[in-house]
Amino acid sequence: MIAITMFSLMMLLMATGQRVFAAIGAVASIAVMMLWGTGGVEIPFTAATKLMTWYPMLTLPMFIFMGYILSESKIADDLYRMFHVWMGPMPGGLAIGTIGLMVLVSAMNGLSVAGMAIGATIALPELLKRDYDKKMVTGVIQAGSSLGILVPPSVVLVLYAMIARQPVGQLWLAGVVPGLIMAAMFIIYIAIRCKLNPSLGPTLSKQELQQVSKAEKMRLLGAGLLPLGIFAVMMVPFVNGWTSLVESSAIGAMAAFLAAIFKKRLTKTVFENSVRKTLAISCMFMWIILAALGFGSVFDGLGAVKAIEQLFTEQLGLSPWMIIILMQLSFVLLGTFLDDTAMLVIVAPLYVPLVNALGFDLIWYGVLYTVTCQIAYLTPPFGYNLFLMRAMAPPEISLRDIYGSIGPFVAIMIAALVLIMIFPELALWLPDYVYGK
Repeated sequence: MIAITMFSLMMLLMATGQRVFAAIGAVASIAVMMLWGTGGVEIPFTAATKLMTWYPMLTLPMFIFMGYILSESKIADDLYRMFHVWMGPMPGGLAIGTIGLMVLVSAMNGLSVAGMAIGATIALPELLKRDYDKKMVTGVIQAGSSLGILVPPSVVLVLYAMIARQPVGQLWLAGVVPGLIMAAMFIIYIAIRCKLNPSLGPTLSKQELQQVSKAEKMRLLGAGLLPLGIFAVMMVPFVNGWTSLVESSAIGAMAAFLAAIFKKRLTKTVFENSVRKTLAISCMFMWIILAALGFGSVFDGLGAVKAIEQLFTEQLGLSPWMIIILMQLSFVLLGTFLDDTAMLVIVAPLYVPLVNALGFDLIWYGVLYTVTCQIAYLTPPFGYNLFLMRAMAPPEISLRDIYGSIGPFVAIMIAALVLIMIFPELALWLPDYVYGK
C-alpha cells in the first residue's frame, strides 16, 4: 500500500508539470521522513555518494560533448550529403541513406532528440524536394532517430546501468547487434516498398547525377566517413581491451574536437554552444539519477519488491515470462505520456530487482527496456517523437501524416523486440565475447 501510494503521488506531481527529478525526489524525501524519521536524511546523502564515486559516470559528459561538437560544427551535414550523392541513384536510396545517417548520428551522440533534429532539418527538406512520399519519410526520420537510445553511446543505457548497478560497457555492447538488426529491418522495408512502388522514393535525375563530378563524390565520401572514423578511433581500443570505457569516451571527445579544428569549423560560437548544452544535459541526468537512487533506497528499505514478487508469482500465479511481457506492455502505456528517462526512474526501482529475482539477465533486460522505449516513442496519442516531429516538420506535413506514418515502423520494432526475447544471445553475444577476452 505504501508503494502504491508513493507511485500515485509521484504520477500526480508529474501531471501538474513538475520536473521529473523534483517529483521523484520529493516523494522519496516525504516517504523516508514519514517511515524512518530524521534518520532517513542519510538516504539522499548515500545516493549522492554513490553517484559521485561511480567512475563510469564520467562517460556521460564526454559522449554528449562529442555529439554536440559534431552536430554544431556541421560535420553531420557532410554525412548526409555523402548519402545523398552515393545512394541517390537507387529507388528509395535517399530514405535508406537517412537510416544510415541516423545510425551514425546515434553513434556520435546517444540521444534520440539529436537524430530527430538532424533528420528533420537536413534530410526531410531534401527528401520532400525530390518528391519522396511525405508519409513514408516522416516515419523514416521518427523511427531512425529512436535508434539513438539503443546504439552506443546511449545515454539512456548509462542511466539504466546506474539504477540497475550493471556495467555500462556491457550494456552498450549489448545494444549494438539489436540496433543494427533494427536498422537493417528498416532498410529492407524501405527497399522492398520502393521497389514495388517507385513513386514513393524516386531516384535522382541523370542531370543531377552528372552535375556531381567523380572528384566531388570522392571528397564527399571522405568527409562523410570522418564521423565513422571518430567512432572507430573511440571504440576499437575499448573493444580490444586497450582502454577503459571512460578513457575511450575521452578519446572520442578529443577526436571530435580535433576533427572540428581540422575542418576549420571550431568557432567560438560552436565551442560555447557545445559546452553549454553538454553541461545542461549532464546536470539534468545527474539530478534524475540522484532522485532515482534515493527513491530506490526507500523501496529497498520497505521490502516492496519482495511483496510485489509474491503478489505476481504466488497469489496471481503468473509465470516469469508473463510478468516480463506485462512489464513491457506497461512501458508502452507509460510511453504514451512520459519520456524514456521518466519511465525508467519511475519503475526501475520496482522492475529491476523483480527481473533479477525472476532469474533473468539484467543486461538483456536493459536492451528489452530500451527497445520498448523506442516503441513507446512512436505510440500515439503522446509519443515523444511524434511531438518532436510536429515541432520540427515543415507546414505541408500535418499531424495526420505524422500519426499515419509510424504504423509499419512500430510493427518492425515489435518484431525486433520479440526476436530479442526469443533469442537473448542477440543482445548478450557481443558483451560476452568482448569481456570474455
